[in-house]
Amino acid sequence: MNPPNVSGIGMTSARTRERLIARLRSQGISNEAVLERIRSVPRHLFIDEALASHAYDDTALPIGYGQTISQPYIVALMTQELIGNLQPGQTLGKVLEIGTGCGYQSAVLAPFARHIFSLERLHPLAERAKARLRELKINNVTVRHADGWRGWKSQGPFQGIIVAAAPETIPQALLDQLEDGGRLVIPAGGGGAQRLLCITRDGDKFHERSLGLVSFVPLVEGKT
Repeated sequence: MNPPNVSGIGMTSARTRERLIARLRSQGISNEAVLERIRSVPRHLFIDEALASHAYDDTALPIGYGQTISQPYIVALMTQELIGNLQPGQTLGKVLEIGTGCGYQSAVLAPFARHIFSLERLHPLAERAKARLRELKINNVTVRHADGWRGWKSQGPFQGIIVAAAPETIPQALLDQLEDGGRLVIPAGGGGAQRLLCITRDGDKFHERSLGLVSFVPLVEGKT
């Protein structure tokens, strides 16, 4: 297998990526480390080659099986909110990701966590993400084919939890597995009225902050 083309030309050029970064700045992404990570992760490797010319557009794209790779703005926003005020050189401890998808969010988040435990309910996507992260030598992500609704209790508690699909109500298992002081970033709501939430745990209390309206695929129980 040939090594992945992480630099490339044309649609992967520095100029194309810089346009994306400028757009994210204009939308309120201010964490320089997050912007640098968005700039450096080769998003074109996580999508079908036929869509590669759109890899650095700020838009969601299909990845098969009725799933999408989130738009870069949403990935950057969720990452920025999850890591909070981390100082250079600091990382979160253990992070739980629900909905590995193609692995792009995992790749963006990887430098900001000691280890990411990622769950994907669709077996083909889980295997594809494992292979891509391995090719990119991202070694602090463990991908498991499992039902994300239940979290990953044996690896908890987690300092951060990030969810890439929307339940109508927050699964209790995810709240239970959140470390005291930790953050859960999750879209929630049904009927086309989803909000992206940042939930911080304070003992037995959970403080909720809305980050705006979003559109995610639904969080489905079970695995296939």
